[in-house]
Amino acid sequence: MSTSTTTKASGPAEDTAFTAPRAEDLAALLVSARRPPRPSALSASLTFGWRAMLKIKHVPEQLFDVTAFPIMMVLMYTYLFGGALAGSVDRYVQFLLPGILTMSVVMITMYTGVAVNTDIQKGVFDRFRTLPIWRPAPMVGYLLGDVVRYVIASVVMLAVGMAIGYRPEGGVLGVLAGVALLLVFCFAFSWIWTMFGLLLRTEKSVMGVSMMVIFPLTFLSNVFVDPRTMPGWLQAFVNNSPVTHVASAVRRLMAGEWPAADIAWSLGWAALFVVVFGTVTMRLYNRK
Repeated sequence: MSTSTTTKASGPAEDTAFTAPRAEDLAALLVSARRPPRPSALSASLTFGWRAMLKIKHVPEQLFDVTAFPIMMVLMYTYLFGGALAGSVDRYVQFLLPGILTMSVVMITMYTGVAVNTDIQKGVFDRFRTLPIWRPAPMVGYLLGDVVRYVIASVVMLAVGMAIGYRPEGGVLGVLAGVALLLVFCFAFSWIWTMFGLLLRTEKSVMGVSMMVIFPLTFLSNVFVDPRTMPGWLQAFVNNSPVTHVASAVRRLMAGEWPAADIAWSLGWAALFVVVFGTVTMRLYNRK
């Protein structure tokens, strides 16, 4: 006759045994716990801005348009047109660099609309809309993240310009003031592309429409030549172009002057872009 003995397990396993919580305890915990505070508008916008920066970290090829493209623009236009338009490269680069800086950074803004449209196609914005956050935060975050790209492009172009002979008479303060004004304008100008990113169906459509809008604005300006050499009917358009006002303000600030009229026009255009296209963008975002 054999006997079997059952022994109770003891040791560390006994101490870490899992006990299922009771339903009453879970209900009491959910009811009594305090909800975390809703993030502020600034906090939410900065978070989405950081998300935009992480995209660059994971896909560094996105920096091509703010590094290689500005270098190519500076070198190509300086050495291609310098001798013909100003008689020498050294003279022309003093006029060209602030203008080509404005043109390049303004052109980079159109990639904001492409990024917005890509996220829409992936369904990311559907999740954003369910979050208890300030509604414009995702859009503002995109633009804040792109401001970093504009700063990188500005630094690259100024470094190349200094290497080939550009010398700003306004010194460091003049350069900083010019770049700051350009960043404010480009932040406001980017709202146009967020509208297109929400309005159009594909990123190719966004890119195509953006090119049609941005090329006339940037090339029909005082970036490359003085408008006084143009026909009268063209001067009327160029002299009232927002890119012309910004390029003139940046050029004169870096030269050590204080162009109050051009600065006022640039800030006025920026405010107009935010009010008009920001409003349209948010209406599309709410109804998308």
